[in-house]
Amino acid sequence: MSFKKGDYVLVLDEDLSGTVKSIKGNVISIETQEGFLMDFNSNELVKKEKKESIKSNLFSHSSIDDVVLEKEQPKRKKKPKKKAKERNEPTMEVDLHINELVKSTRGMTNYDMLTLQLDTAKRKLDFAIANRIQKVVFIHGVGEGVLKLELEYLFGRYDNVKFYDANYQKYGLGATEVYIYQNTTSN
Repeated sequence: MSFKKGDYVLVLDEDLSGTVKSIKGNVISIETQEGFLMDFNSNELVKKEKKESIKSNLFSHSSIDDVVLEKEQPKRKKKPKKKAKERNEPTMEVDLHINELVKSTRGMTNYDMLTLQLDTAKRKLDFAIANRIQKVVFIHGVGEGVLKLELEYLFGRYDNVKFYDANYQKYGLGATEVYIYQNTTSN
């Protein structure tokens, strides 16, 4: 194939095109659309009638530059928006009602039941601390207040814990919310 200065050519086996700038024997210098001068053998080039590159054939609706820019910009994943009320909801609830912990209380004394409830509360609180869960609601019920009093004593032994009555509208007087301070500095 014969080439002359000014011909528009495509490079075989590469996504390059350009205009012939000089011909020296079998070596042809082309200027790419980006402005680079490159040398190729004549058997590596094909003459194209219109000044239309492969890129514009493949991406007729947008240029390669637009596609590259789109790919380079990191896309943010949209998180579903939460209402302020939902953001303040505790992430973990622990129901300490005895019928939630065992199938039957047959043969258990009040002391056994209270011990089981407190052991469960301690285990769940330790779990929350280890897994960096900030808010836990312990549902203890109203009753005579023995479990609530024992829970307050248990929570008081932790340095990084603050506790208070949980949301009255949701739990009434039968729940305590625990806020766990997360240590950001390590000793």
